[in-house]
Amino acid sequence: QVQLVESGGGLVQAGGSLRLSCAASGSIFSRNYMGWYRQAPGKQRELVARISSGGDINYVDSVKDRFTISKDNVKNTVYLQMNSLKPEDTAVYLCNLFVFKNYVGSGGYDYWGQGTQVTVSS
Repeated sequence: QVQLVESGGGLVQAGGSLRLSCAASGSIFSRNYMGWYRQAPGKQRELVARISSGGDINYVDSVKDRFTISKDNVKNTVYLQMNSLKPEDTAVYLCNLFVFKNYVGSGGYDYWGQGTQVTVSS
């Protein structure tokens, strides 16, 4: 049973910083992606940033140069350092783990954290 436990959300003024953490536990195949999505009221869920087990990183354009994703492979924990926060970053941030079924192919399993609220005041 895979579990994701998030922490680090909160309320911050525009221009401030927050760091989110997501610890994964359970049996996790070594080929995977860990990352963060966010969902604001009335908007679709969007990928914010993700990091592959091989170290490849993707960001949504709106957070490039402000957010940094990193991972501690020993602790199976992914971090999202968010700097220069803007009111439009306000959303529920959800940790995601996508685990591939094997070393080839694209099929796999999605796991989600419970979500953590990030609110940026202007």
